[in-house]
Amino acid sequence: MGKKNAFPILIEGLKKMEYRGYDSAGICVGHNNDLMLAKKKGRVVELEKDFLNEYGVCSLDGSCEKRYELKEIKGGMGIAHTRWATHGEPNETNAHPHFDCKKEIAVVHNGIIENYNALKEILEKEGHIFVSKTDTEVISHLVEKFYQGNIEEAAIKAIKLIEGTFGLAIICKKENKIIVARRGSPVVLGVGENENIVASDVVAILPHTKRVIYLNDNEMAVLMQDGYAVKNLDGQNVEKNIEEIKWAAEEIEKGGYKHFMLKEIFEQPKAVENTLRGRIDEDNNVKLSLDIDFSNLKRIIIAACGTSWHSALIGKYLIEKSANLPVEVDYASEFRYRNPIVGPDDLLLVISQSGETADVLAALREAKQKGAKTLGIINVVGSTIAREVDSGIYLHAGPEIGVASTKAFSCQVTALLLLALFLAQKRGVKIDKEIFVELKNLPKKIEETLKNSDKIILLADKFKDAKNFLYLGRGMNFPVALEGALKLKEISYIHAEGYPAAEMKHGPIALVDSNMPVVFVATKDNTYSKILSNMEEIRARGGQIIAITNEVSQDIQRLSQNIIAVPRCAEELSPIINTIPLQILAYHIADKKNLDVDKPKNLAKSVTVE
Repeated sequence: MGKKNAFPILIEGLKKMEYRGYDSAGICVGHNNDLMLAKKKGRVVELEKDFLNEYGVCSLDGSCEKRYELKEIKGGMGIAHTRWATHGEPNETNAHPHFDCKKEIAVVHNGIIENYNALKEILEKEGHIFVSKTDTEVISHLVEKFYQGNIEEAAIKAIKLIEGTFGLAIICKKENKIIVARRGSPVVLGVGENENIVASDVVAILPHTKRVIYLNDNEMAVLMQDGYAVKNLDGQNVEKNIEEIKWAAEEIEKGGYKHFMLKEIFEQPKAVENTLRGRIDEDNNVKLSLDIDFSNLKRIIIAACGTSWHSALIGKYLIEKSANLPVEVDYASEFRYRNPIVGPDDLLLVISQSGETADVLAALREAKQKGAKTLGIINVVGSTIAREVDSGIYLHAGPEIGVASTKAFSCQVTALLLLALFLAQKRGVKIDKEIFVELKNLPKKIEETLKNSDKIILLADKFKDAKNFLYLGRGMNFPVALEGALKLKEISYIHAEGYPAAEMKHGPIALVDSNMPVVFVATKDNTYSKILSNMEEIRARGGQIIAITNEVSQDIQRLSQNIIAVPRCAEELSPIINTIPLQILAYHIADKKNLDVDKPKNLAKSVTVE
């Protein structure tokens, strides 16, 4: 909302948000007491062409593209959306924004309206006609039902009837205002010069302003051309602090790399260095500013999803080994549905790159309700989870745009090791001081690992047409096998499974033949001899072995013609070092298959609905 032409700002904002995953897109701009709408299944660039072809729009600086028959549009009010289908298939009709019957009110919405069927039935009996199969369209018709010349009042009445989650924006062609509100889905307000911009992610706001306000659940904001107001759902004003984003706009650009994922893989030395910075003093004491009383702590439960769940599994090994404290790991999506037994002597540790993962947030709230202490490992400052935990550890990894997480994983494991050492110090458990030397050298060892990229590219070319992969590891590197398999599945669409190496004999070995690549995480540790035995079994059945190892022994050379050497490091750091070649392998296989690495099909970067 402002004096500039809204269209190019909205389109560029959608392009910044593409990494989060979507199947359709739409835009609605207010101009001369009218709402101009365009919707499209597929990519934002196609939506942009459709809107320009239909309406013709001037760019931010006032210039016009000659290839279009243009008329000047100066509408400073608009909303736009990239949709990831929940209700209704991906198509133009189901894409947002959604109109009311009179086409005077338009709505975009993240989240799920749980009572939409009941509301829709009531509205249809009152004569409202629905055109889509979405839950979102209910909102536009509800606002229409209550609209009597004041869009703010109508929005409040509509929102109070909604059950479920939402981050939404509403405009009306009769009023120069944007109404936004949230419950469960993120909404960030960017405060600029003579303009205000709202998004679900700061990456869309950052090119325009670094000054932001984070809305809490059941808060709304009214954006006007000359300012804004934040209110509760009773319409009462709420005082909010303006925070400043520390990221630079350049950090969300590719910087010469073909894909964000590749850029972020190579950013890992710096990202891990940032996670470590200032957290180990000269006397090898871990310094974490955690406002939690650990004195009566009996147990830690870690809840996470996807890649973060794999880092959580590694965290279990690290904390139990270093701090001698029992740890359980839960899928956040399952945690609250089993009526978990947690209380004041437990710590729920939640891990989320975005800080907005719906299942993780639900697990956090469940644990808080039962009286548990809560701690977060989060990358995005100011995110919902970061604000709701009792205390937290920020990763400082910088923005992660690629849907397949890479640098966030490495930083999560680094943060978990710092936490394990911190808890060990708190509990008086003896720590081998060599681990601090290893931690300080970790960024350099990651750089050394990245130098193997050229060799991994050759392996990617060799195995890009495989139909299945098996990833095997033991102990602390079993989660590495899971993560390697997930990366390959996410971006190359090759079926892959990760297993503890010893479990191979209990089923997966039946799949092994000469067409099956089997990746072994075979670094030298107390399970090394067992891993070699497992490799013998695969070789005997003709499987093609790829070995990740820091010990290029005669045995490894005999068993595998596909060896990726990694630097030696402490066992606690090996999951970070060993995962990096698997990230590179997955990336280059997907790239050689000409797939959209940064925007894999059906996936979203931040899953903000259950």
